[in-house]
Amino acid sequence: MGLIDRLSTIFRAKANKIVDGLEDPKEILDYSFERQGEIMNKLRQDIAKVVTAKKQLEIQKAKLIANISTLELQARGALKNNREDLARLGLERKQAIQLEVQNLDKQIADIQGEQTKLEDTERRLASKVEQFKTQKEIIKAKYSSAEAQVKIKESITGLSEEMSDIGMSLSRAEEKTNNLQAKAQALDELMNSGVLTDYTASYESPHGDLAAELEKSSISKAVDEELSKMKAEQQGDII
Repeated sequence: MGLIDRLSTIFRAKANKIVDGLEDPKEILDYSFERQGEIMNKLRQDIAKVVTAKKQLEIQKAKLIANISTLELQARGALKNNREDLARLGLERKQAIQLEVQNLDKQIADIQGEQTKLEDTERRLASKVEQFKTQKEIIKAKYSSAEAQVKIKESITGLSEEMSDIGMSLSRAEEKTNNLQAKAQALDELMNSGVLTDYTASYESPHGDLAAELEKSSISKAVDEELSKMKAEQQGDII
């Protein structure tokens, strides 16, 4: 295993530990998407720098080509004026500039190749980032749904346990009620059979007859007094 492979393995192990430590997978997905966006922006900045460098070389090349044309015209003019030495000097400078142009062409071609690779990489990564974004939203939706289902089932489980306790309480209350009803029925049967006597049903005051006699005597006396009074009134009317 090479150094890069070992570093990659270590990085993945640490990343997994970080992920396991985070509580909300949705936050992990959003964070990963944010990091991918940062990488894409950095890549685009690098591409812009490469394009800028290539443009600078192309501008420099254009200036050198313009100098080549100027030197060639100057060499022709010097030769017409029998200044072969100046013409040679101009042509030598032309050749040197042409070598510089060739070197620039090579550098521009290399930069163009690097630019093409970076742009291809950017397109592939952009496609993967877009796919990740779609997959991220799907996973987040699934997680939210699963989370909601777990909460609902936990509530149902808690309600079931509570209903079980309520059911046991109802059973105990019903059992006690039945026991009391059975006891009441048993007492009724004992009372009906004569084993238990209900003294309150036939109880009469021992002074009942005496009170009745006294009441009758009082009424008779009142009647006699009223009759005597009426007779006296009638006799007074006759006289």
